[in-house]
Amino acid sequence: MMLFDDTEIFSSGCGGRKIFDAPDTDLLLIDNFFNKEESDHYYNFLLHTTQWREYEMPMYDKVVTAPRMIAWYGDTNRPERKSNPDWPSELLVIRDRVEQETRIQFNAVLLNLYRNGGDGVGWHSDKTSSSNKNMNIASVTFGETRMFRLRHKVLKHMPPIEIPLHHGTFLLMAGNTNTWWEHQVPKTARPVLPRINLTFRQVREI
Repeated sequence: MMLFDDTEIFSSGCGGRKIFDAPDTDLLLIDNFFNKEESDHYYNFLLHTTQWREYEMPMYDKVVTAPRMIAWYGDTNRPERKSNPDWPSELLVIRDRVEQETRIQFNAVLLNLYRNGGDGVGWHSDKTSSSNKNMNIASVTFGETRMFRLRHKVLKHMPPIEIPLHHGTFLLMAGNTNTWWEHQVPKTARPVLPRINLTFRQVREI
């Protein structure tokens, strides 16, 4: 048991606003998008009140339990998504801030809980059906800093983009980014505290 609040040792980042210069991408990073006090509050609220669940996913010729926990809120009638229409007020406030920044409206959010360094996600592009031709994904991180990596699907000579996502950081993957790039959060052998990531999305309602 820790003798102090976990949030005291979370790094908020100091990189400011950055637009990445890379082909086939529209990628915006804002460190300290939520200040330390706000980030601490949302981290503690989401960690302790969200109904986190494990889920199974196909891997090669078998089905395995994903190395992270999830929750999903969405203004959608698609029952297979197990959507919860009752968004907590804190999630609505976060969504409002994201929509003000992006001028994009989002109707769903996937919450991921990375409990420790053994949790992660491998290389992939998000498959969520979008209401637009190009999927816009707005990501907010609270908790432990973890590395977020992107690699181009076709231009194999390009080095991966590596972005440390800090406590309170915002990342927008817009335009063609999800079409031409894959991303991952690699596992780590370092002892790390939990990380919560929210990815706001635009999904078809029917």
